Amino acid sequence: MTFVVVESCIKCKYTDCVEVCPVDCFHEGPNFLVIDPEECIDCTLCEPECPVDAIYSEDEIPDGQEHFLELNAELASQWPVITEAKPAPEDADEWKDRKDKLALLER
Repeated sequence: MTFVVVESCIKCKYTDCVEVCPVDCFHEGPNFLVIDPEECIDCTLCEPECPVDAIYSEDEIPDGQEHFLELNAELASQWPVITEAKPAPEDADEWKDRKDKLALLER
C-alpha cells in the first residue's frame, strides 16, 4: 500500500511531510508534491503532518481524487526527491481551502 498526495496540495506545497519520511519518497514539482508508490512503506508518519489534509492512504482517497494515485506515480518518476522542509509559497494560505485546482498543476 502507498500514500497519495491529492489536489489540496496544489499551489500550497507545504513541506512539513517530507522531513518525517524515513524513506525519502516525496518528490517536488513546481507547485505540488507527490509520493513515489515504489518507495512508500506505508508508515503513516506524513499524513498527520500535512496542514491541508492532502495525504491519504490509497484505500482512503476521497471520491473524485482517485486519479491522483496514477499522477503521483507518473510525476515521482520525473521530479527530484525532496528531503528537507522549505518555506511554503507566499500565497499558500490563499490556496489551501480552494477546490478544483488540478488545472493549475505545473509539471
